[in-house]
Parts: sequence; structure tokens; C-alpha cells
Amino acid sequence: MITLENLTIQAGDFRLNDLSLHIPTGDYGVLMGETGSGKTTLVECLCGLRSQEKGKIKLAGRDVTYLRPGERNIGYVPQDGALFPNMTVRNHLALPLSIRKWKPEAIAQRTEQLSDLLGLGSLLDRFPATLSGGETQRVALGRALAFSPSTLVLDEPLSAMDDHTHQQMVKLLKNVQQWTSVTVLHITHSREEARQLADCQLVMRQTGHLEPVNQQKESARS
Repeated sequence: MITLENLTIQAGDFRLNDLSLHIPTGDYGVLMGETGSGKTTLVECLCGLRSQEKGKIKLAGRDVTYLRPGERNIGYVPQDGALFPNMTVRNHLALPLSIRKWKPEAIAQRTEQLSDLLGLGSLLDRFPATLSGGETQRVALGRALAFSPSTLVLDEPLSAMDDHTHQQMVKLLKNVQQWTSVTVLHITHSREEARQLADCQLVMRQTGHLEPVNQQKESARS
């Protein structure tokens, strides 16, 4: 579950006032909006990277409004993947678990699970410079999912892909959400992505307001 209650955020001269949204547990939420409408500001606040003036943020039924980013149980995939150039794919998948002091055998087991889920088995010993755009995003997705977060935030993850890779990633994201039951907030400009993936859609207007888009889950999955 992702719930924002009357959230107000000031970012320089830009301001978002009294934003509220609700994405039920296990649903795939898609947030659309033009450039400059405040989507990134909202995501930064949700993830704990930017403070709010007022309002509440609840994730998986827990009030996380004043918790640090690492305490919010969010997996985050930025637009460019943000992989470390000197780390292998295997090390990227293991990093969140090492930080959380998992035992080596548990890390190895989870890394194998993720590589099977995301089709990364042949890439585990490669470095980011040798990966395609789709491969990079799969690694970033695996890293975000490694510690089994309750919430997954995807910031325009498919924006720079060719049509074939894009469709492969849409299918993969559908499968990942169904297999893990993670609650997702996916940021995009694409109405087609929203149609293919969303259980619920929201539009961020230039006025800084969120509007729900009426949509049945069955049509979103078609």
C-alpha cells in the first residue's frame, strides 16, 4: 500500500499542495504527467530524499513520514539505472544484502533467485559498460528487489529503449509484480505503458494536482 495524505512540498520556487493518493497493497500504480509537473519532486519525497512541509506518507500500513530513506523499505530504480561502473552484475545484486549484513550463503542464494527471475544468469560476471539498456535496467531492478521491499518505485525505467526491448521489459515488469506482490509506483510519460501495466493510474497536472484516471484492472492487464 502507498498512501499520501495532504502532502505539501516546497522545492525552490516550485510547490506541490495537498497531494493525496492511494495505491492498494500489491497493485501496480502508474503516475503520468508532463515534464515540470512535479513527478520527480513527489518521488524524492516518497523515498525520503526531500522533506515535506506537511502531510503524511504511509507505506505498507506504516507511517514513514519522518523515517530516513533506508528505513522506508523502498526499492528504487532510477531512469538511467545508476549502476556502479567498477561492480559486476553479481555484486550489484548482492550490494543491498551486504549493507544489511546478510550471511554470505543467504546472499548467494538470493542472488541466484534474482538472476533466475530476471534472466541475468549469463551476465553475473559482466560490468555495466558491457550491458545493453535493457540489461542495465534488469540489473537495476534486481538490485532494487534484492531485499524484498514492500514498495517498488520506478522512475521512467523504459524511456530510452527500442520497441522490442520495451515490450520485453513491460512483460517482465508484469511478471515481477505478479510473482513478488510488491506494491509499485511507476513514473512515465507513456499512455501505452500505463495501459499495459497499471491497476490504477494518476495524472500530475502542471497545477501540481493529482487526478485519478478511471480504469478497470482487467483492461489494464489486457
